[in-house]
Amino acid sequence: MPAAAMTDEKSPATVLASLDSLATWRRALDRGLDRLLTRLTEQGLVDAPTQALGQALRQRLASDRLVLAFVAEFSRGKSELINALFFADTGRRVLPATPGRTTMCPVELAWDPQAPPGLSLLPIATRRGGQTIAALREQPETWVHQPLPVGDADALADALQAVVRVAWVPVAEARALGFWSDEHPDDNPPRDVHDQVEVPAWRHALINWPHPLLQRGLVVLDTPGLNAIGAEAELTLALLPSAHAAVFLLAADTGVTQSDLAVWRDHLGDRGMARFVVLNKIDALEDPLLSAAQVAAQVQAQCDETAATLGVDAEHVFALSARRALAARLAGDDAALAASRLPALEQALLAQLLPQRCQVMANLVEDGLLLVQQAALRRLTDRQRQTAEQLAELNGLQGKSTARLQLMGRRLDGEVADFERCGPRLAALRSVLTRQLNGVLDGLAGQHLRDAVRRMRDGSDGGFLKLGAARAFANLRSQLLAMIDEADRGTADIEQMLQAGLPALNGEFGFSLAQPPRPVMDEWRQELNRIDAGYSRYVGITQAWRLADAEFAERFARLLLSRLRGVFEGAAQQIEGWAQAIGTQIDDQLRERRRSLAQRREAHGRVRSAEGGLALSILGLAAQETQMKRQASVLAADVEALRGLAASPPRAEATAPRADGPPRQPRLQLVPGPVGVPAHGAA
Repeated sequence: MPAAAMTDEKSPATVLASLDSLATWRRALDRGLDRLLTRLTEQGLVDAPTQALGQALRQRLASDRLVLAFVAEFSRGKSELINALFFADTGRRVLPATPGRTTMCPVELAWDPQAPPGLSLLPIATRRGGQTIAALREQPETWVHQPLPVGDADALADALQAVVRVAWVPVAEARALGFWSDEHPDDNPPRDVHDQVEVPAWRHALINWPHPLLQRGLVVLDTPGLNAIGAEAELTLALLPSAHAAVFLLAADTGVTQSDLAVWRDHLGDRGMARFVVLNKIDALEDPLLSAAQVAAQVQAQCDETAATLGVDAEHVFALSARRALAARLAGDDAALAASRLPALEQALLAQLLPQRCQVMANLVEDGLLLVQQAALRRLTDRQRQTAEQLAELNGLQGKSTARLQLMGRRLDGEVADFERCGPRLAALRSVLTRQLNGVLDGLAGQHLRDAVRRMRDGSDGGFLKLGAARAFANLRSQLLAMIDEADRGTADIEQMLQAGLPALNGEFGFSLAQPPRPVMDEWRQELNRIDAGYSRYVGITQAWRLADAEFAERFARLLLSRLRGVFEGAAQQIEGWAQAIGTQIDDQLRERRRSLAQRREAHGRVRSAEGGLALSILGLAAQETQMKRQASVLAADVEALRGLAASPPRAEATAPRADGPPRQPRLQLVPGPVGVPAHGAA
């Protein structure tokens, strides 16, 4: 989308335009990075780890997704709100949204261009196998796949009815699947005349659909009741924590019920994500015996009470009618859409989510650019120093006698001998570095992590999920933090060894070995704290009914181990990359020194064999020196331009939404990047 179109005074900001601007900004960053890495590679200024870092950064830019979860108890209108927000352009209701319990399993809507449009359904029977949904994603044969028609909204809606399919199973089967509890009979679903229980036919649903919003990186997660018996454990333990924002729906006529409050307290109350509370179905509050002002006052009172009960700011509570908003959009009735109050929620999503994701990506790009620039400058500076030395040496030979040439030859032979002598010293340094690094990485190995989780289970009082579970979980957290602390101390020891060894090598052999900043483990400590906040609730008294179930306990431990493995593997990769950068420096400077010595031998030989060779060599080195200065200047300009673009993401200018009426529509502005980074159109 051209920038001019996005700043048109007459064009109201929409979620689509917001994501479009974000995608355009990411593409501009990606292409700038591609040009920078290509140029540096052609000039031989980046090593393999730096090249891998740049490509990983480009991959993050290309695959970044914005996950928006819709959370509520049953019959609050989640699916209808999703229809109104995202799919009104199809001309009809797409997701099933009928009175009663419709969304029976978690539904993810996204777009993967590598796969055709389709619906993938995971049979509920896979619960018995004990595998997580994340693991089963890699096993397409376990899913039921159904193609989805493009361009036929009616056929699409009919196909998506499959997500609400149910099955009737005996009580024993329901118990095995986690939908029946003998300890909590009041929570069990009713049985029919044949003594069978209704359960969802599917465990999870994936909708791959080329909707414009989904194509721009939005992922929508539609959840069933989170506190109902049989709720998918992975939904609350893995999928929901990965969301960047959650929309929590309540019914306007009932406000916050006990079950609503339990969902909020157990799954959303202390999450770090952005949270929006929606009081849906405000049309249910209309009363022919009350004036419009009196009805509006009732709605506002419900909003204020909801904000107080949930402990959120009133600006984060939105009263609306999703059903009327969808009908208004299908009819093209702007007045009815404004009356539905849906635009206020859209504006809040636009104003908060876009800057949040932009800031994350901007920080990522700026940090990556700094590392790439430092690596390239190290190589370039070393080349410039060696070229300057050669140039000074050859300039000193002009007009000198044969004896002077012989003296310079002997000096060059001495430098070659010194170079050969530095080899064992560098090998010894690398050996110590490798030994210390292996010790640090061993402390973060997966076996130690698995042992720690096993000790947590064994250390519980009379079993994993009883009264000792909270104490065992707290001990686990202490052990994991101790493992991270030990890795931190190990990298500090390596840093101290390098501080003692590198300056000596630089001074004795003329290297310019630089010590990269030591990895900071605070990021991984914070991630452990986030995992602790998300999982500790399941070892407390309020969740004992869930944790008493052996199958839930097994899934809990498996998913916890999976999340922890991601933390420790990330820390290990960061430390290993740091050490690899040091080793790569040594290899690079050895290679550069060898090249420089060979070049000097060649130049010296030309001087001795022909009088004109000296002038030719001086001219060649002077040209190289000029070229390297130009390369340094271009590198600085390129990095500065990309950093400027990263620091100038698209932004949505919006007024604060009001709960008592439609907001003023904001204008979306795409802030142009600095000169030198060309704009790119939409894909």
